[in-house]
Amino acid sequence: MLFAAGFGTRMGPMTADRPKPLIEVAGRPLIDHALAIADDFGPLRRVANAHYRADQLAAHLDGRHVAISREAPDILDTGGGLRAALPLLGTGPVFTMNTDALVRGPNPLRLLADAWDPDRMDALLLCVPLGRAVGRKGGGDFTIDGGGKISRSGDHVFTGFQILKTDGLADIPERAFSLNLLWNGMAAKARLFGLPYPGHWCDVGHPAGIALAQDMLRADV
Repeated sequence: MLFAAGFGTRMGPMTADRPKPLIEVAGRPLIDHALAIADDFGPLRRVANAHYRADQLAAHLDGRHVAISREAPDILDTGGGLRAALPLLGTGPVFTMNTDALVRGPNPLRLLADAWDPDRMDALLLCVPLGRAVGRKGGGDFTIDGGGKISRSGDHVFTGFQILKTDGLADIPERAFSLNLLWNGMAAKARLFGLPYPGHWCDVGHPAGIALAQDMLRADV
C-alpha cells in the first residue's frame, strides 16, 4: 500500500498543479522512488490511494501494475484509506509505504519481511534512530525496548514503512481515521513492535526536504 492521497499542503505552491507524489527528487517523482523499493523486493500486489489530483497520479501509474484506490468525496487518512483499499490488497498482512520520504540503505521491505513474526506481532514498524533521521526537527515517535516492543515517544522516528495485519480495521467505527487507532489496540495487547533501520531516512513532506534528500542520496550526510 502506497499512501499517496494527501494534499501536500506543507509543500506550498509546489503542489498547486500536481499531487505531492509527483514532485521530483534526484530526477524522478517521489512515488517512483517508492516503487523502486517495491520492485527491488520482488513481486507484490501494489495499490496506491489517491484523492488530491487523483487523475494525474493515475495517469502517471498507468501500465505500471499499480491498482488505484480512489478516495471520494472525502480523503480517508491512513487508516480509512488502508481499509478502503483492502478489496484490492487482499486479506493477508500488508506492507505500507509513505511516498513523501526517502531512504538510503538496505531495502526496508526486505528487513521487515525477515523480522516479521506473525505469531507474536500484529504490526512491525520500521523506525530510524533520530541521529539518522535527516532534517527531523523535534523528538522521536517511539522507544523500542530490548524485545522489540515499542511505546510512544522516544529516540526513534517512524519511517512510514511497516508490515501489519488488517483485521482490526473492521472494528473502528470512523470512516476517516489514522492508523494510530489500530496501533493503539495492538499496543494494548503487547503486539506492536518496532525494528530499527540501519540506514538514513529523510522526510520530503516540505520544500527544504528536497535538497536534504538529494544530499542524503549522494551520501553527503
